Amino acid sequence: MAVVAIIGGTGLTQLEGLSIREAVSLETPYGAPSADILRGEFGGREVLFLARHGHPHRIPPHQVNYRANLWALKQAGAEAIIAVNAVGGIHAAMGTGHFCVPHQLIDYTWGREHTFYEGELDHVTHVDFTHPYAENLRAKLIGALQAEGYPYSGHGVYACSQGPRLETVAEIARMERDGADIVGMTGMPEAVLARELALPYACLALVVNPAAGKSTGVITMAEIEQALADGMGKVKAVLQRVLAQA
Repeated sequence: MAVVAIIGGTGLTQLEGLSIREAVSLETPYGAPSADILRGEFGGREVLFLARHGHPHRIPPHQVNYRANLWALKQAGAEAIIAVNAVGGIHAAMGTGHFCVPHQLIDYTWGREHTFYEGELDHVTHVDFTHPYAENLRAKLIGALQAEGYPYSGHGVYACSQGPRLETVAEIARMERDGADIVGMTGMPEAVLARELALPYACLALVVNPAAGKSTGVITMAEIEQALADGMGKVKAVLQRVLAQA
């Protein structure tokens, strides 16, 4: 069975129900990862868990050391990755509390260390990124959401913005014109780094607020925190079901 690593985002700095066997502290050629990698049992099988923003939640999205995180997970034995992301809803179907298992993404970030293939190379390397998410993992996430009866979309385009600020109304309108359904700040370069390391990767996105201009009021942290509190139990139920069949 493949060893699955779970990368927890905002609201998931700890994986409740994870029976921890060890905390693995690793150094990589790219520096230290966001936190120790926790190895243990969850959903009846061995898993690895990494808090993307550290524990406690302290590293903003544009300063996450994505290269160190992915390298360390591979070094620790990860063979597939499920990423949990809190996102804003752009498409009308993506209301607060809705899940999305995206099939595509658009990268609007800049200045992030986004590849392992740089520096003194023997040759230039290009990786195919036509389909950024692993279809077999996506199918398992969709099946788990169906079984749990949670509202979800089995397709969606994830727009990754730079952060840490939220987007403007005009920026969201542009992303919508580009075809984006949800917006977050951590989907890239995480996904492409996983591809460069040949790690199958899929995203379980929880909508925690309407994107800018998609509601009548301003976006508040209280609103986001409540949506996270309401949704994390469901996230864990989905992950347990996926791991039980992985």
